[in-house]
Amino acid sequence: MNTFARVVVLLLVAAPLTLAFAQNGELGLGAGLIAIGAALAIGISAIATAMAMGRIGSAGVAALVERPQAFGQILIYLVIVETIIIFGFVIAFLINGQIG
Repeated sequence: MNTFARVVVLLLVAAPLTLAFAQNGELGLGAGLIAIGAALAIGISAIATAMAMGRIGSAGVAALVERPQAFGQILIYLVIVETIIIFGFVIAFLINGQIG
């Protein structure tokens, strides 16, 4: 099953749980949808970061075998990719209303 199908199945499972909380009066539908949005922001950015890190990491190891002095440049490439997940965390906090 591909990643998109897993996300769709997760949303189909999470939607009835959100409605159940809304009916009990503990949480509203809006709070559940906000939580799903924050989870998607972190999850999708984590998947993108993992895919990019895998490709850059494997290419970086191959480059280090040929040219060991390129370690600093490869490290910078890996650090730049890490900003994707940091942006995902910031967006999740913005969605939850904990920032701003």
